Amino acid sequence: MPGDINQILKYIVDSGVSATELMGDAVEDYAGKPSDPQKVAAWRASVSMKKFEEVRKMFHKAGVRIYAFKPNALGVKNTDAEIDYAMRAAKALGADAITVELPKDPAQSERLGKFGEKHKLYVGYHAHLQATDTVWDTALSQSSYNTMNLDCGHYIASGGSNTTESLLALIQNKHDRITSLHIKDRKTKANGGQNMPWGEGDTPIKQILNLLKDNKYKFPATIELEYDIPQGSDAVQEVKKCLAYAKNALTA
Repeated sequence: MPGDINQILKYIVDSGVSATELMGDAVEDYAGKPSDPQKVAAWRASVSMKKFEEVRKMFHKAGVRIYAFKPNALGVKNTDAEIDYAMRAAKALGADAITVELPKDPAQSERLGKFGEKHKLYVGYHAHLQATDTVWDTALSQSSYNTMNLDCGHYIASGGSNTTESLLALIQNKHDRITSLHIKDRKTKANGGQNMPWGEGDTPIKQILNLLKDNKYKFPATIELEYDIPQGSDAVQEVKKCLAYAKNALTA
């Protein structure tokens, strides 16, 4: 569902969700990002944080907290000024963390960790099907501000030694280095790996959520809607279903 920052906020509120990991495009457009890609880096290096603070207030007034920010400004080819901008923007939005795909080059996670230390802001690294129990270890060892944005669905879908039991153990063992979880229901690799409506895949969603509840872990678990939306529905309606599934899981 494409939309500007006001529409996105409405989708979130209509879904019944109270916190979000905000992607970069809509908020950057609101702040005046140039349409010419060649000018974006210079704009990021000099842009005021006023519009980002406005977005934080807008979301806060609507009862939504921006706990993480994921701009497309944290890659190997991005300048130090862009990474610095991403950190400042995240703080202006009220976020505790920025999120980014886990770099292949350890030098990049070391670089980002140093910026995290400078700004006292966590960097949550997201993994797809390369997820294992040890894939984050190098990044975690480089800085106390390097953390895990653990996608539970991708972990299960990657197969191999990744199982329900190993996932729950990973969350318990690394809980102090996790800043957020992505929750989706995927089948295991052996079962095809597809994204499914919640309750129809192999991700142990109920066990994950109750593990967080029982251990009083403070990091958020985010609904990441990736299964095909049924005809006649939309993303807001499907997120509502996921949220209801989660609430039922925690009260059953």
